[in-house]
Amino acid sequence: MIYITSPSEGLELFKVLGSDIRVKIIDLLLSNKRLSMNEIATQLKITNGALTSHIRKLEEAGLITISSESGGHGNLKLCSLRMDKILIDFTNQDTLQNVYNANVRVGHYSDYKVYPTCGIATSKSIIGEVDDARYFAHPDRYNADILWFTKGFVEYEIPNFIPSGRKITQLTISEEISSEAPGVNDVWPSDITFSINDTEIGMWTSPGDFGDVRGLFTPEWWFPNWNQYGLLKLLVINKYGTYIDGLRISDVTIQDLNLNYRSKIRFRMAVKKDAEHVGGLTIFGSTFGNYAQDIKVSIHYNAQDEAG
Repeated sequence: MIYITSPSEGLELFKVLGSDIRVKIIDLLLSNKRLSMNEIATQLKITNGALTSHIRKLEEAGLITISSESGGHGNLKLCSLRMDKILIDFTNQDTLQNVYNANVRVGHYSDYKVYPTCGIATSKSIIGEVDDARYFAHPDRYNADILWFTKGFVEYEIPNFIPSGRKITQLTISEEISSEAPGVNDVWPSDITFSINDTEIGMWTSPGDFGDVRGLFTPEWWFPNWNQYGLLKLLVINKYGTYIDGLRISDVTIQDLNLNYRSKIRFRMAVKKDAEHVGGLTIFGSTFGNYAQDIKVSIHYNAQDEAG
């Protein structure tokens, strides 16, 4: 997902999308998971030379990825979509001044209860053994950049260092996640429930566990038949409700959570044993998947203290 918060921030992307041919390329890739350059050129009835510049602009904008595959006549260049959504949020800039930002590493969870298949790894190696939940307590887990489990939960304590006397008016959490299938399976739905301080704020169904191509940042040593990348999801809790990628998932508001500068903020992601789709959870950090980021958190707060 691409998240744009101002017109100037999205200017280059808007220029890239201001071409009928490039929009048609995206339409083709939405209907077909991967297409070669020759296939795209044929369907658009243009030459490969004319197509190349359009593909380059889409790749530079982060909208598509290019991979190579050996074929009968050398290497084929295959194109696929990198972004599943573009979210445009032109929030009032005055509001953006009162924000505390934090990054939370994947391995910095404060509590957990997980069941196999499960595992945890740093950018260099697996921690302990796969499918042994004991290793979620290993000291090396603080360096972990990926974890996965079939059911259960992980919980993170979000740093809260907003100014004294302020109330929290919005929480924004961005993370790359997917399901957890045995091996990989693009069609493997999983109901992932989100909670803040034991209050369920909503559920999102992950469509699958993706492994068709290597993640852009996934290390070379990682196994090719394991989780490669996830979807970047933007979770927002504000005065109107709770949203994922701009779509409301519950009526829980930030007022319902009653958070201020003294509050501990415990963020939990769970796959319940009685969920309709028990398809697991994988969380990707900055050295795995398609997005070079950890769990990113923004805490918005009011401009005056609570007495003001």
